[in-house]
Amino acid sequence: MARTEYFDDPKAPRPNSLVVAASAVVTDDAGRILLQRRTDNDLYALPGGGMDIDESLPGAAVREVREETGLNVEITGLVGTYTDPRHIIAYTNGEVRRQFNVCFIARVISGTLRISNESSDLLFVAVDELDAFPMHHTQRLRLQHFLEHRERPYLG
Repeated sequence: MARTEYFDDPKAPRPNSLVVAASAVVTDDAGRILLQRRTDNDLYALPGGGMDIDESLPGAAVREVREETGLNVEITGLVGTYTDPRHIIAYTNGEVRRQFNVCFIARVISGTLRISNESSDLLFVAVDELDAFPMHHTQRLRLQHFLEHRERPYLG
């Protein structure tokens, strides 16, 4: 299923669902950041996805990272909350999502990188190389906030 992301676009379709989602900035021992190339839009992104009804939001982040990358992670902090109503995601199945995303900081504790059906590429990227990877600007915003080493999480 493909998706199209809109931001502050008057041509964006009207949302018909609200999804609580978690994502994570996962770093390795060298300080590189894990990116996945999504199969639904061909852009690089942080691993993440929707929270299941029977789990916590940090638990959703851990599960999504494991499902999408093969890595087991530990949540170590919070980048911020991302709830801008101007960000709309339209799927080919008719769902038009307004997403509520909480982005965590995580470190790898075990596992081996493996591509899932949601990604076509997985790699750890040095901070100074992030600009070379195509990604939606909402993903870049999360990375920017992480790299700022904020005293307090972003609330937006």
